[in-house]
Amino acid sequence: MTEFLFVFGLAIALAWPLGSYLAAVMRGAPMRGDRLFTWVERPLYRLLGVSPAQGMGWRTYAGAFLLSNLVLGLLVWLMLMTQQWLPLNPNAVPNMRWDLALHTAVSFLTNTNQQHYSGQAQLSYLSQMTAIVGLQVITPMMGLALVVATLRGLFGGRRQVGRDEAADVGNFWADLIRPTVRLFLPLCLVLSVLLTWQGVPATLDGGPLAKPLDGAAQMSEQKIPLGPVAAMVAAKQLGTNGGGWYGPNSAAPLENPTPLSNLLETLAIILLPMSVVFMVGSLTGRAKLTALIFGCMLSMSLMSAGVALWSEGHSASSSDSALMEGKEVRFGADASALWAAVTTQTSNGSVNAMHDSLAPLTGMVAIANMLVNAIWGGIGCGLQQFLVYLLLSVFLAGLMTGRTPELFGRKIEAPEVKCLAVLILLQPLVVLGFTALTLLLPDLAGTSNPGAHAISQVLYEYTSAFANNGSGFEGLGDATYWWNLTCVVALILGRYPALILPLIIAAMLARKRVTPEGPGTLQIETPTFALTLMAIIAILTLLQFMPVLVLGPVADHLQFITR
Repeated sequence: MTEFLFVFGLAIALAWPLGSYLAAVMRGAPMRGDRLFTWVERPLYRLLGVSPAQGMGWRTYAGAFLLSNLVLGLLVWLMLMTQQWLPLNPNAVPNMRWDLALHTAVSFLTNTNQQHYSGQAQLSYLSQMTAIVGLQVITPMMGLALVVATLRGLFGGRRQVGRDEAADVGNFWADLIRPTVRLFLPLCLVLSVLLTWQGVPATLDGGPLAKPLDGAAQMSEQKIPLGPVAAMVAAKQLGTNGGGWYGPNSAAPLENPTPLSNLLETLAIILLPMSVVFMVGSLTGRAKLTALIFGCMLSMSLMSAGVALWSEGHSASSSDSALMEGKEVRFGADASALWAAVTTQTSNGSVNAMHDSLAPLTGMVAIANMLVNAIWGGIGCGLQQFLVYLLLSVFLAGLMTGRTPELFGRKIEAPEVKCLAVLILLQPLVVLGFTALTLLLPDLAGTSNPGAHAISQVLYEYTSAFANNGSGFEGLGDATYWWNLTCVVALILGRYPALILPLIIAAMLARKRVTPEGPGTLQIETPTFALTLMAIIAILTLLQFMPVLVLGPVADHLQFITR
């Protein structure tokens, strides 16, 4: 509990000033470090052939986002399928099969980092350092760029760009490069140095050979895999990326060796998502809106983490010996439960204990966090999802109170509601549809566990893919054509509509005339509306999944306590 309070307190204390700094970065305001940073940024703009001062409408902005993703995805896919013949491969790692390479490329491209491979055995140093870490740096900043563009649309663009375009939502390339150079990379450098100090490997050597102490292992020697691990861990934690250099992720002692490294990595998970929330007030000039968003997210976060801590350490099933397989014991149940909570409250997905070995109700908390996907969420994409809930809540609250639904003086009408409906319906269609199909075809899918736990495993995998989280119940044999290809579909549908449709909605609202606030205006920056918003989130994301949650983790829990 002490670590729980300390992590959240420290995260808030650091995120507040970082949020103000991030707002200044995204506004393009003059800064003290301009001379240094522009020395790095200008060559990048020249290489891309773009002007950072050129405004974009939503179509141009979204087009630049999608085109850059297509190019990066193809490059990474090709690299993974040819890594055996490329340099920086001291362990002679073979090429990836095409479907696994496709899943890996799309997974990291969508800021999900869902791994159907074991990094230390199936990726070369070059693939890890360029394809994997490169996407771990770029993709979270893409999410940040999209949410900032959406906020510009909601609060009015600076000018019109073209006769048929909506309001200016900024420049995609500037919104991507500025926070990458001025915020993310410096933070990664600091964290990677701290992790190296704690013993996380940072080397290009192939790794030493060791003689196993247990003769029953029937091995004369074992190669200890090393590599430039610290830099990847810093990027994966700060960028809400997840994944890991090693298959067991931060449950592996080399990736997370000490209690201090565990604390730093846990803190890094929620630091930038919190900073994005504090950015809103400085960027939009509405401090009360920041208070609404932060209050809702913090309340849901504390409730989720509290239930996870109780379930993992004090519930009826927490001490069952069957749940100790794969359980991380170096840091204790509370540290593992806290990590499981915050890694699924964000779209991080890294683990310091195998989630398949969590108590069933802790696993349900993790699934529920991913279904909401806006408790803190990923960098940018979490706030983007929260804005979807906010818009929908304004519409429903307006109908319930007999007032015209409007947000910041702009009416929410049929076109906007249709886009919101697509986003709300897409999640159950994809997650429940693939879950039902997989359970219907167990031989094709290769599910490994019978009964309630099998339902939990399958539901978790597709929920994780759609929520761009990446964690998993690793008892599932997922390195197959079925899982690779179906998860690719879930990854794409969970990422791109959730980022682009809110931008389209904001652009549509930006074109409407602003209505002055009056006595009949719905006040959203109040505790009453905050409670309404959280209730709507619970109804839309949890109650519609209640049947499968009862059949999966709840039934699994009952089996433990009644046997």
